[in-house]
Amino acid sequence: MPALCRDCDHIADEPFARCPACGSRRVAAHPELFALTVAHVDCDAFFASVEKRDRPELLTKPVIVGGGRRGVVAAACYVARTRGVKSAMPMFKALAACPDAVVIKPDMAKYAACAREVRRLMEALTPMVQPLSIDEAVLDLAGTEALHRAPPAVVLARFARAVERELRITVSIGLARNRLLAKLAAERDKPRGFAVLGSEAAAWLAEQPVALLPGVGPALARKLNAAGFTRLGQLAALDPREAARRFGEDGPSLCARARGEDSRRVTPDRETKSISAETTFDADLRGVAELEKPLWRMCEKLARRLKEKDLAAGGVVLKLKTAGFETRSRHARLANPTQLPETLFRAAQPLLAKEATGAAFRLIGVGAQPLAPGAEADPPDLADPDAAKRAAKWNAVEALRERFGAAAVVSGRGLDKS
Repeated sequence: MPALCRDCDHIADEPFARCPACGSRRVAAHPELFALTVAHVDCDAFFASVEKRDRPELLTKPVIVGGGRRGVVAAACYVARTRGVKSAMPMFKALAACPDAVVIKPDMAKYAACAREVRRLMEALTPMVQPLSIDEAVLDLAGTEALHRAPPAVVLARFARAVERELRITVSIGLARNRLLAKLAAERDKPRGFAVLGSEAAAWLAEQPVALLPGVGPALARKLNAAGFTRLGQLAALDPREAARRFGEDGPSLCARARGEDSRRVTPDRETKSISAETTFDADLRGVAELEKPLWRMCEKLARRLKEKDLAAGGVVLKLKTAGFETRSRHARLANPTQLPETLFRAAQPLLAKEATGAAFRLIGVGAQPLAPGAEADPPDLADPDAAKRAAKWNAVEALRERFGAAAVVSGRGLDKS
């Protein structure tokens, strides 16, 4: 069984507990170590790791990145995770589990800059890089061995060291024959992990709970358990016809994934399907007038994100979350694609009026869907002679903010009472 020292690239035909070349115990060993080419890369506790990198005094402390007491956890370091803190957990629950945590407001610009550097290092390995989120991506290194003069496993170990050396954060890597197994492998050995899933994957999956499978959320897991399916092996044993009878049109795909099958290719130019912005309130809001203020601020943020990505909104999606955590959404198509907050806001206003009829809300968000190319945004309209003036005004406001800071120009529509 081939083995690789992840710290110095020493290779041996048999596994070793300690590298004979450098003494490291960080060893990867697997019969198919040098034959597999699909890798899932996941930055470890990304937001929290970036914050600890920039504030070394927090290195040993529990760190939570997220909003106020009514927000949710965007990321938690591994110290906080040992106390029971999880991503997407309501902040009040996280602080109850870990009252001594250092809570830091997210700095998305900083995280995005770090993510771009991680992406740069990935693209030096292969052009077949498909980002999945700000902190994870899947790579296909097939055919790169001649270029790097090393098999993918060695190249990935070098990449992980480069991320630690240059960016001072860590990544976990899963190596397998397809995207699904690579993702599952990456989750097995975090943080600073390097796990391999090869021909033994089906037997390993068979013993795992159904909730392990990506796409099986709590509701589906409860439904499967109630039907007697608690392990993936039970799903894997179903033929396509029986799977469809029991679980509908998605049944055959579900059971195929339970066997570790995945035909998806790594697609570098993954299309962005939607862009959104949302905020959680410090106190519940009810009336249309008070909800319109944060709605306007989210429309401004969404417009900025659309322009940054050279995209336009072909429609608007309003998202609201009640005090009881019920999510409501409404959608409206636009006559023409737009990048202007004023147009987004005018489209979202009537959607808000239909929902804000007395219920208390803890969150509001606005999204752009479908998306259109930025070049199609805000075309001249004879029926709306002021459209060009609104576009010029927004561009001028953004130019001033870029030069003097976000607070240089503030619309009265978005001001809080304070």
